Order: sequence, then structure tokens, then C-alpha cells
Amino acid sequence: MVEAGFADGFGDAVRGVFNIHPGLFIAPIAVLVMIARKVPAAPALFIGVLLGALTAVIFQPDVIKMVAGEDLSFAAAAYVASMKAMAVDTAYVTNNVLADNLLKAGGMNGMMNTIWLIICAMTFGAVLQAAGMLKRITAALISGVNSVFGLIGRTVGTCIAFNILASDQYIAIVVPGKMFKDAFDEEGLAPENLSRTLEDAGTVTSVLIPWNTCGVAQSGILGVATLAYAPYCIFNWVSPLMSLLVAGLGYKLKYKDDAGQ
Repeated sequence: MVEAGFADGFGDAVRGVFNIHPGLFIAPIAVLVMIARKVPAAPALFIGVLLGALTAVIFQPDVIKMVAGEDLSFAAAAYVASMKAMAVDTAYVTNNVLADNLLKAGGMNGMMNTIWLIICAMTFGAVLQAAGMLKRITAALISGVNSVFGLIGRTVGTCIAFNILASDQYIAIVVPGKMFKDAFDEEGLAPENLSRTLEDAGTVTSVLIPWNTCGVAQSGILGVATLAYAPYCIFNWVSPLMSLLVAGLGYKLKYKDDAGQ
């Protein structure tokens, strides 16, 4: 049970450090607009980061000084704090343990483990492809497949198997993506079908595996064992089944001819 007044205590702790202002919505709204307008990822990311830094400088001057942690002019502190927030670990003291833990951020440095995993997954897939092993494995997996449903079904199964055996979401997305790309092309399917299948089977099922990196991370953050929350993850169970259902019905499948590819 959550104690009465817990939310108030948490809110008071945050308000004691941060200036809660409507102007703080500028950056996230701008990012949502850029997503809706399909702005390329690199400029959208740059603009979002820049707006985030500017809103912090304008609306959070005390936090800027706290993060900078040095006796600097405000202009210098703004630069130092912005760079720290983007690149390295930052922490805020609110006198509330839960708030302090939730407000910790690692910047780009905090993403390095994830980046290494992505690089390893891409390298592993490239080695398998260059050595011809990926082609042999794929040929064995799709042997006897004579329908789009069978191809998508094998892709779903492979993604889930990689999540279980390789214990990492990125490998379960990147490697099957390389494995089945040519097979989807040969069936005349647009790349969106493969992307959607990888998402439905590779991304969302990773948190259901106790020894997968995503399962470990979620159970650690939530403080709940993976197998304890797994039965309630309806979306995660249903997504791969929906991929199979859609493939079986032929509903919303995109073909290269329809996409003009």
C-alpha cells in the first residue's frame, strides 16, 4: 500500500528543487511536432536537445548552478551544466530518496552499455552474413515455407528464440532482420512488414524473459520479479500473436509494388 501523502511528499520534493513552469513543455511538444512532420532523426534530436538546454537555462537557473557545481558566472555555469546533463551522470538533492533516485540521469555516458550492445549485435550479424553462415541458417529456417504467413511465423519464432538464447533485445532485432531481409524481398513484401514483425516479436517479448537484459532491467527498476509481472503484460503477449493473425488474414500487408518500390 502507498502511504497517504506519499504523492504530496514526492511533489513537494520535486518542487523544492525545480521550477515547475508551463514553458518546460516547449521541448517535448517541439519533438512531437517534428515526429509528426517526419523530420529526420539527426536534426530532430539536435533541436530537441538544444531546446531542452535552453528551457533549463531560462526556467531552472538554480538547478543550472547546482549541476555546474562550480563558482562560475551564470553563462559559464549554463554551458557546463548543459554539457554535463548531456554527457555524464547528474544527480539532484531533494531530501527525498525516491525522488533522488528517479531524477538521476546518465547522459550519453549512461547509454554506453546500450550502444556497445547495439554495436556488438550489428558486428555479430555482419560476421555471420560475410561468412555465409547467415544465409545457410536462413535457408534452413525458411525451407518448406511457401506462404507469407509461414515466413512471418518463422520470423516471429526466430526473434523470440534469440531473446531467449542470446538474452538481448538488440541481437533479437538486428540478426533476424539481416536473416530474413532477402526472404521478404523475394516474396515482394515491403520492408515495413519485416520492421513491424521485428518490433512485435523481438522488441516487446524481451521484457518477458527473466535473464534477458530488458527483463533484468525492468525487474530491477520495478522491484518486481519478471515472472511476477509477465502474466499482466497483455500487450507483450498479444503483439506477436497479432502479427501472426495479420499475416494469416493478409490484412494491412504492404507489397513493394503497392509502395512503388
